[in-house]
Amino acid sequence: MNEIVETLTNPVFLATVLASVAAFATVLTLIMPLLSKDRMGQRMKVMAVERDQMRAARLAEMAAAERESKKLRQAPKGFMQQIVDRLDLRSQFDNEEVRNKLKTAGLRGQAPLVAYMFFRVAVPPIAFAGALFYLFVIGKIDSPPMIKVMMAIGAAFAGFYLPNVFVENLAQKRQTAIKSAFPDALDMLLICVQSGMSVEAAFGKVAKEISTQSLEMAEEFSLTTAELSYLSDRRKAYENLGKRSGLAGVKAVATSLIQSERYGTPVSQALRVMAKENRDIRMSEAEKKAASLPPKLTVPMIIFFLPVLFFVILGPVAIRFMGST
Repeated sequence: MNEIVETLTNPVFLATVLASVAAFATVLTLIMPLLSKDRMGQRMKVMAVERDQMRAARLAEMAAAERESKKLRQAPKGFMQQIVDRLDLRSQFDNEEVRNKLKTAGLRGQAPLVAYMFFRVAVPPIAFAGALFYLFVIGKIDSPPMIKVMMAIGAAFAGFYLPNVFVENLAQKRQTAIKSAFPDALDMLLICVQSGMSVEAAFGKVAKEISTQSLEMAEEFSLTTAELSYLSDRRKAYENLGKRSGLAGVKAVATSLIQSERYGTPVSQALRVMAKENRDIRMSEAEKKAASLPPKLTVPMIIFFLPVLFFVILGPVAIRFMGST
């Protein structure tokens, strides 16, 4: 044991051990950079590949949007356009109210506008001619000719408003689809904003996610994303969202976002409040429909259920009475 202690405390042995450790550390220091992998270079390569992929996807989206915008900007050619130009229908029908009505129905661009103006003029004479042909040729109606002509004039008058009825029907269906999906879209928008995404990125992400549930809602959010990107005034994009939808709930959310942009209040707080309000509105509408169901079922029950019930209850009694007599 003493020999081991003397050996470990020997200055020559200690110097040899320290020299060996220093030599090993020096060799390890020189060899480690050669053996270690270039992780930074690999990360930079991965980031470069991802950046190129994102740039290619963004360029593809911009090219698709540019093709769509060119398609919308092109004036429709053909018979409808010639009739509209010759009769100068734009001075009579082309106004901001008509454009907003078509946008609410999901009809954008020059082609739907030209078709709307054409049918506002073409449907009345077609309805008049069709009514005259039916009343005088096909239909066997014993009425004076003047009455038949007046009926045809009434059909022409109804045909003048038929395009408006068609557009309003499309707008109502679109608003119903947007109203049902809007609370869920607000919840997803709130989650995206709270996770640190910008408002533009949040609208774009929600537009992709909500497309499986409501294409109308996805289309509106995609348009809002595009307008937030290129419009100089972001408030205009929110106002356009409210105008296109025509819904009070969407307009309220747009107003809240505008106020958040103006006064610098947190967007997440405004979205949280508006999402809760829209969920409450949807629940109240469902409760209202459920409450209106019993009065609607009263008349069918009286007409269809009660006679059958009386027949089932009183039928055997009547048969027994007739048999006894």
